[in-house]
Amino acid sequence: MNSRFHIKPEIRILGIDDSALISDSIMIIGAVFRGGEWLDGVLRSKITRDGMDATDAIIEMITSTKHYPQIRVIMLDGVTYGGFNPVDIVRICEETGLPVIVIMRACPNLEKIKSALENLSNPDERFEIIKRAGKITQVVTKDVSNPIYMQCTGIDVNDACSIIQLASTRSNVPEPIRIAHLIATGVVCGESRGKA
Repeated sequence: MNSRFHIKPEIRILGIDDSALISDSIMIIGAVFRGGEWLDGVLRSKITRDGMDATDAIIEMITSTKHYPQIRVIMLDGVTYGGFNPVDIVRICEETGLPVIVIMRACPNLEKIKSALENLSNPDERFEIIKRAGKITQVVTKDVSNPIYMQCTGIDVNDACSIIQLASTRSNVPEPIRIAHLIATGVVCGESRGKA
């Protein structure tokens, strides 16, 4: 696959992460970044804990935002959200027209994941969605001794690695993912205190 990207320093990246598992309704947060430097916008949606609605929710969140025309890449923090709510990255790519890069801090153990899914409904379907994310590739960002891992679709692996490295300005994890995580954590903590 030939390189499809002219990777500009300010490439618009949407990073998505989920909140803590404190209820059956889990918030997901999207952080729209220019490269690894500037936050341009914040998106949010909700999914069901251990459900099967994460893919649909993410597609709707992306295609309904005013930022959609500027976004060039989607980054996900793993391929399951809200516990074991699987994300079909191939379908997201097809329905949004945007490449998807999955970021993982550690190489996943697929056998352990498969075993854990046996406790939920539709375990085989869930595992098939997870497997669709494809080959796992190691990527070195800020810390040579502590690589991260990625999967991708709709983009050349080398281009995906270059975008990850470009966006990893302050830690090993790309800024769109890091900031989406911080916002998701802060919003949910704030909601929990408000209900106390």
